Amino acid sequence: MTPTGSDARESVVTPVAGEDAPGVYACRSDEIQPGERVIRELNGRSVGIFNVDGHYYALRNRCPHEGGALCHGPVTGTTLASTDHRFVYGMAGRILRCAWHGWEFEIATGRCLADPRLRAKTYPVVVADGAIYVLM
Repeated sequence: MTPTGSDARESVVTPVAGEDAPGVYACRSDEIQPGERVIRELNGRSVGIFNVDGHYYALRNRCPHEGGALCHGPVTGTTLASTDHRFVYGMAGRILRCAWHGWEFEIATGRCLADPRLRAKTYPVVVADGAIYVLM
């Protein structure tokens, strides 16, 4: 998934006013191609919005482990459990790895793979008329 690290597009977005807005405006859906992300400042919080195979997910840009900028980390897959002592790679493009310490989080749920009791903060996403809104 690209861009990663300092290549990720980051900007400040002003919340959409009015009762008709389903949430905080983040960007247009065509700004994030499958496998990409943008990072926005929404309501005073840095949030990464990810397009995983045409589905949009929003995570707070803060790792729950040590507070690193989680959404700047690489998007990868991970090693899956196997019964025959082989390394099996899976979940390609669905795992976000913290750049500070390498902790892996499932983009769709925020679940930490090393410790499922730990989660990155996620936000519901609404796509309406080609715009992506984050419910905060």
